[in-house]
Amino acid sequence: MPHAERIETNHSAPCRRVGHGVGLRAPDVARSGRVGWLRACTVAAALLLGACTSLPPQRSGVVPMESASTALARAAQDYVHLTLEIGEREPGYVDAYYGPPAWQAAAKLKPRTVPELRVATHALADRIEDVDTAGLPALERRRQAFLLAQLTAAQTRLAMLAGEKLSFDDEAQGLFAVHPQLKPLSAYDPVLARIEHLLPGDGLLWQRMDRHSSRTAIPADRLDAVMRAAIGECRRRTVEHIALPAGEKFTLELVKKQPWSGYNWYQGNATSLIQINTDLPVLMSRAIDLGCHEGYPGHHALNVLLEQRLHKERGWVEFAVYPLYSPQSFIAEGSANYGIELAFTDAERLAFETGVLYPLAGLDPKLAARDLQLLRARAALAGARQTIAREYLDGRIDRATAVSLAQKYQLLSPERAEQSIAFTDKYRSYVINYGLGLDQVRAYIEAAGTTAGQRWGLMERIISEPTIPADLMIEPSPR
Repeated sequence: MPHAERIETNHSAPCRRVGHGVGLRAPDVARSGRVGWLRACTVAAALLLGACTSLPPQRSGVVPMESASTALARAAQDYVHLTLEIGEREPGYVDAYYGPPAWQAAAKLKPRTVPELRVATHALADRIEDVDTAGLPALERRRQAFLLAQLTAAQTRLAMLAGEKLSFDDEAQGLFAVHPQLKPLSAYDPVLARIEHLLPGDGLLWQRMDRHSSRTAIPADRLDAVMRAAIGECRRRTVEHIALPAGEKFTLELVKKQPWSGYNWYQGNATSLIQINTDLPVLMSRAIDLGCHEGYPGHHALNVLLEQRLHKERGWVEFAVYPLYSPQSFIAEGSANYGIELAFTDAERLAFETGVLYPLAGLDPKLAARDLQLLRARAALAGARQTIAREYLDGRIDRATAVSLAQKYQLLSPERAEQSIAFTDKYRSYVINYGLGLDQVRAYIEAAGTTAGQRWGLMERIISEPTIPADLMIEPSPR
């Protein structure tokens, strides 16, 4: 069973917090004997910039301060090997890897069993926690906190692979280092009532929304051109504020038979494969969203910067591997979603859509303003997706009910509702990363970023440093 240990925290100098009410709270390290949370976020909060809380009690045999960097580097290599071996036990666990090919080959040749990996994960976490990083620079202390948070997620995923059944909340806590505070679906009824006034007519509200949206579907033969134009504009706006390495690039593919609408497969060497799912018609409102989220300043930019600044420049090998079910995804999805509104104001978005994208798609630009108005109204329903997922995965509703509720509260056609629940079937509590991740990244950045330049600067720090959810609960320090 994964290790659990009580952590004593010094509350005499409380951290300043931002983003209250966005659905996160400090993790309870002893909430579940079945999972035995590793205390990663509590330890992480103690190790962050300025260290508002005390370090955990030292065990005997603690690593001397002068060798702390070397000890972290050795542990980071073991973390990569461990992650690759878990990936051999669960296809899809490793989302990206661009480290030494020999390490991947070794993992494939003889991966440890799930019970062996659970023991190894626990032991590695103990080793990392025993490293005394008090004398190291802040970024290296955050490196330690990052590794501990990632290992908590690995312990949780291994427990799930071993057959342990977790509640939605415990799964989210263990994998993504957040405890979701979700609203009941009834809280979204007033939002539906407001949209009713915006979209009067016959039929159910989702039917009216679907009829409107279908008018903005991008013709299949023009989708590639529209997506390339959208990603190109997202990139242009991003590089005005964030320097990316020369030669960074992406390949765009249109695919089918996937539970997601878009995916970024990072290849290493500043290169991504961006795939857009065409099982259902791609709506114009998704062009900029997907361009920013999968590309710039979203997943592509994040991975490029982590590779350049942490893996290549600092030699931090842990950033050559990306386990999907980890706090890294909370940061990746939240920052990618915030990147949409960071890159475009509503006025800028409307101007680019009407002036470039709608004509390129052969659609009437007069639809753009109305579509954007409805897009903003629907954004207030985003949390309903997470509530539906929790009710479904915890067994309080069946799949047919989940699909029906997705139609009502996400305003989706039956086909799109099926796709939404299919995503939940495959990725489970991962859905929290989009909504709660966005809320927390937005709250963190906008608490201190009063100008566009400041907000872009904070975004750059989030996506180029070893950031974990606990970092976003502490007010950013000025530079």
